[in-house]
Amino acid sequence: MSDENFEGEVRQRQLRILEALLFASSEPLSLAEMSPYVGDGANLPVLIEELRALYANRGVNLVRRGDRWAFRTAEDLGFLLRREEEETRPLSRAALETLAIIAYHQPATRAEIEEVRGVAVGKGTMDILMEAGWVRMRGRRRTPGRPVTYGTTDAFLDHFGLEHLSDLPGLDELKGAGLLSSRLPPSLQIPLPFDGALRDDEDPLAPDDQGDAVSDDD
Repeated sequence: MSDENFEGEVRQRQLRILEALLFASSEPLSLAEMSPYVGDGANLPVLIEELRALYANRGVNLVRRGDRWAFRTAEDLGFLLRREEEETRPLSRAALETLAIIAYHQPATRAEIEEVRGVAVGKGTMDILMEAGWVRMRGRRRTPGRPVTYGTTDAFLDHFGLEHLSDLPGLDELKGAGLLSSRLPPSLQIPLPFDGALRDDEDPLAPDDQGDAVSDDD
């Protein structure tokens, strides 16, 4: 067997491994999580793009969600598989507005969220968003009181079908979808959200910070 044929077989095997991993996973996977299964020397960024191209015109597509990848039903065929699901705890208007503000203003503290909304964030609102897996505690702001900063998760991107935060809809689209209410100031501007690890004005969370979300900024 020539070297070229051997390399081609190795590449096909690597693609099949990635395909199997992604189909078997219930959650999007990062390249780092898939790397141990593919073998040393594999060019994962190139392989994943090749796999995405292979599925570009199929009933399922390989999509990116932040730094993770997953197979999802092609957007134009989603209506065929849509299921009616009962929402045991539907999101309130306050929770939807809070989620939208965090998405666009992250990293944001509770005080900053309240400043944008013009009303206080209820004690359970942040709990609901964190339990849904759409919001996470990022760090602590380097300001008096060291308030917790919040941001969205890859699960948020996956649920709303976004590849990056830059794919978020505009302000008018948010209002039209009912995610922002008329109570918000007309001068509200949508900033560029930051989804990196930590900003220069943030410190890492301490081990005991996870239980501090609801009381922070009170």
